[in-house]
Amino acid sequence: MTGVTDLIRDRRESRPVDAACAASEVAARAAGVDIRLLDSVSELEAVRRLYERIWRTGENNPPVTADLLRAMTKAGSYVSGAFDEGELVGACFGFFSPPARGALHSHIAGVLARMQGRNVGFALKLHQRAWAMLRGVGEICWTYDPLVRRNAYFNIAKLAADPAEYLPNFYGPMDDDVNRSDDTDRVLVRWRLESPDAEAACAGRPRVTETEAGAAVALGVSAGGGPVAGRADARTVLVGVPHDIETLRQSDPACAAEWRKAVRDVLGGLLAEGARVRGFDRTGWYIVDRQEAE
Repeated sequence: MTGVTDLIRDRRESRPVDAACAASEVAARAAGVDIRLLDSVSELEAVRRLYERIWRTGENNPPVTADLLRAMTKAGSYVSGAFDEGELVGACFGFFSPPARGALHSHIAGVLARMQGRNVGFALKLHQRAWAMLRGVGEICWTYDPLVRRNAYFNIAKLAADPAEYLPNFYGPMDDDVNRSDDTDRVLVRWRLESPDAEAACAGRPRVTETEAGAAVALGVSAGGGPVAGRADARTVLVGVPHDIETLRQSDPACAAEWRKAVRDVLGGLLAEGARVRGFDRTGWYIVDRQEAE
């Protein structure tokens, strides 16, 4: 159903790879979608149109063009689509990063809003993981907006990827209805494909992180919904994010901008100092362990 049989055509004997392919099939079946690799011009043009719908960019500013995707597939990069009864409802693509084929950078993954709750995005990522592992790739990296709570939970808990770097205004201005006029700060995550946490997450056991007694709130939420700076000098600190930053950008752009600056200063500062994000609580908290002073 998922096109994983196409993936395993050239596979080596490998228990982790076999498990990754099996987990991909299970995830796609649970989501009720067919996931397959895409390479024809018509399929890649459909990906372009899908991304325009998701990010609401319009034809003059697509997130990616079909001709670029065509060149990427010819060069051996990854482009896949998720289909619901023949309709393209999600897509994901990535390209190799140095050292050659040692890691894959997953650039854009998106799913139609009406498909939320069916775990189509999870199925796409597991398909990408199986494809990468079949090619000897041990790590997939991508970026996400640290203010988007559901994406933080998806990346850190559901997939067990690890935040590695805070990137202020990484893409510069983006003219779409999702980012609006906000700075495009991103967190780079690294997904170590054969780590115990990743294997457990792909088997349906998300990373669960409990806050320790004595954890300090480094960034909290005020009664009015704005950011409130706290103290970041404890061994474990909590960094909060707003409930729905995308709605906040529309209803209160000034407050959304305050959140951007606050998270950049606090979470970005912690990561720059060598702190490690251990998890993300579904109620909206980054759980961060600071390096102990020597």
